[in-house]
Amino acid sequence: MIEQDTIRLLRECDAGVKMGVSSIEEVVDKIQSEEFRQILVESRHRHDILDQEIQQALDKYHDDGKAPNPMAKGMSWMKTNAMLMMKPSDETIADLMTDGCNMGVKSLHKYLNQYKAADDSSKDLAKKLVNLEQELAVDIRSYL
Repeated sequence: MIEQDTIRLLRECDAGVKMGVSSIEEVVDKIQSEEFRQILVESRHRHDILDQEIQQALDKYHDDGKAPNPMAKGMSWMKTNAMLMMKPSDETIADLMTDGCNMGVKSLHKYLNQYKAADDSSKDLAKKLVNLEQELAVDIRSYL
């Protein structure tokens, strides 16, 4: 049970960190403020480092991880592009990124509750990802 919950939690972390990276890549070139762009570039870097940690943990269980849900990814892409066509601004991007961070935090807490038997190191990785998302949401508030 511990091993199954651990693998399942790590898979959700894997999908979450990849979704975060994808979201950042989707908007970073559309940002006008250099400071805002740097915040996202740094966050992307921190996501990449955490992704490596998650991959190492998954490798211990000989698991390939999990890609983000294609439907969720597609809906995110459509919403982002529709909103940016209507109002192309840093404010819109900050709004979209904040919503994404909040959804990620909510999902990760759900998975932490769902996979209670997961080992402490996988729970720590999930909490690191939660903190990363929360920090990004706080860091970009001034652009809302």
